This record gives sequence, structure tokens and C-alpha cells, in this order.
Amino acid sequence: MAVMTSHVIAPTATLRAGFVGGGFMAAVHSRGARAAGAGLAGAASSSPRSARSAADRLGLDTAFDSVDALIADADIDVIHICTPNTTHASIARAALEAGKHVICEKPLATTSADAAALVELAAERGLVAAVPFVYRFHPMAREARARVARGESGRLLSVHGAYLQDWLSDRHDDDWRVDVALGGPSRAFADIGSHLVDLAEFVSGDRIVRLNASTRTVYEKRSTNADIATEDLVAVVIELASGAVGTLLVSQVAPGHKNGLSVELSGTDASIRFEQEHPEQLWIGRTDASSIVERDPARLAPDAARLAIVPAGHPMGYQDAFNAFIADAYAAIGGASPEGLPNFDDGLRAVRVTEAVLASAASGTWQEVAA
Repeated sequence: MAVMTSHVIAPTATLRAGFVGGGFMAAVHSRGARAAGAGLAGAASSSPRSARSAADRLGLDTAFDSVDALIADADIDVIHICTPNTTHASIARAALEAGKHVICEKPLATTSADAAALVELAAERGLVAAVPFVYRFHPMAREARARVARGESGRLLSVHGAYLQDWLSDRHDDDWRVDVALGGPSRAFADIGSHLVDLAEFVSGDRIVRLNASTRTVYEKRSTNADIATEDLVAVVIELASGAVGTLLVSQVAPGHKNGLSVELSGTDASIRFEQEHPEQLWIGRTDASSIVERDPARLAPDAARLAIVPAGHPMGYQDAFNAFIADAYAAIGGASPEGLPNFDDGLRAVRVTEAVLASAASGTWQEVAA
């Protein structure tokens, strides 16, 4: 029988983790796996040479000559997929068919049909399949969720969210994500807007049912890519199942913003705001007075406190949140049921919202979001 975890744990048996890809996200995943006590079995990448480089940089046991070889290794229990977006679905499918648990970077797939097929396959095989919507794992994001759930903000009226970055602000800035063949049909929204939607829905306990979106491609030519079709920024008006309304702004061309993810929920009694760049606190707004709630495990809701692994005044950040996600995913592999673990259903949800955004932007009309 599965049991609820009361703190961040990993299974008692040592898992063997394999990594597909060798870039920034593979480094983040490997640090999380190491912190959770996994054995770092090895890496596969776009070539044997790239795999050897990744294994050396990340401190992994083996460089596999191919993705197929890594998936076929009987000693590997869980596979982390950290490759370009358009490769996610095929690698995840092969890993699941080989009986491996999977942690796949978002987007889970570039079409909802492919994502839904992966959800079904993971369920059929009884395997843990997770997507790292890791901003859920900041203790103060969980605290915001707990306060909303116990009615502190009152009836939800509006949601205001943004995810702003500047790493593609200059016309010469470039990256593989710009290319549809590697990044898929959506860039800014699939890449970071998916995090914003997931966090807003997770904290509010509500879901977007309709939206109206506008997208912009600021630079159709960059240093190495031309005829760019993916979006640099997106503005979205949303309606939620509860009747609340909201706005979301997503941009990778907002100078001065490095990773400005923020979500604010306003209800009849209070507003609650979480900012990823200031993850140690919540802003609580009321008509008579506003206040800042600091991260103090002794004063947080239980699900927030379990993620606060250091005392108040000792800052926690992005890697801590990622480590907690990995630990919970590994705990699920061990039979536990961690609260709020994002799985392939959540990955499918993100793809469906992204498809609605693209359809709305193309048609200029409101779009329903599939449940």
C-alpha cells in the first residue's frame, strides 16, 4: 500500500539513474539525483563523444554510445530525459516500453496526442512518470497553496501571473529552442509559460477553461536561425472554472528580467503573491494592511514545512526545489505518494494549454481548454 510522505525522502534502495542529454538541465537533474542518493549510472547524448563529455562533466559512471544502449541497460531503474523538446516523446515511449521509470523535461511532447499516449502507457506499465514543474517545490509556493485551500484569501476573483526572461532580448541571441524542428511549434509558452500555468493552477486549486492569446515573434532572424516561427512573447487572458478571470504575460525578450516568475491570486478577503526570484517570502495583501510572511518551518503549513530543509534565515533556491522534486519522484518509485508530485498527466495538461494558446493566437478568438 502506498503511504503519504511527511518529509522529503528517497527510497531506501539505491536507484540507478541514467541521463539522456548533457547540457544545463542534465546537470541540474544529476545534482538532484545525487542529493537523493541515487547511483549515477551514465549518460547518452547526440553522439558517443558528447556522451563521454557529459559523463566526465557530471561525474557519471558510464558514457553510453547511444540512447538505445542506455535504455537497454538492465541496471538502470529511472531515466532522466534532458534533450531537445521534439525528442522527448519518442525517448519517453522507448524508456517506458523498456520498463523504466521516467523523469522527462517539459514539454512532455509537442502534441497532445503524443502526450496522452505517454500518460496511457505509463499507467498501463505501472511506472512512475514525472515532469519537473519544480516551482511547486518552493516551500513558500506550497504555503501559498495551503493558505488558499484553507480559505484565507476568500472566494477567488482574479489571477495575475508573469514569467519574464531576457536571455533572447538581443537580435543576435540564439538557441536551439528557436528552431521548430528542435523546440517544437511553441517556444516561450511551451518553455516557460507552462511553468506559469502549472504554478497558477497548483496554488489556486482552479483550472483555466477558456483563454484568448496574442503572440509576437520579435526577431524573425537571429545569429544562426532565420525565418523564425516560434514566439518570443505571449499575452493571455484567462477564465477559470470557478469564474475567476486573469492575465498571464510570458516573455523571453524582457530586458532586466532573468527569471521573473510570479503569481498573484486575489480573493474577496486577501491577495497572495509568490515570486520565484524572492522565494523566501509571500506577500499578503489586505484592504487594511499588507504583510510579508517569511519562510520559517515552525510557522508554515505541514506540506510547506516538509520542504523547508534548513532553518529560517538560511536561503533556499531553485536547486533546492529541484532536489525536492527528484527526491519525491524517487520516493514514488519506492511506493510512497508524495503530495503534489507533477506527473505525465500534468505534462499533458501543459501541452493542451499550449495548443489552446497557439490556436487562439492564430484565429484571434477565444479557445476552450481541454480538461
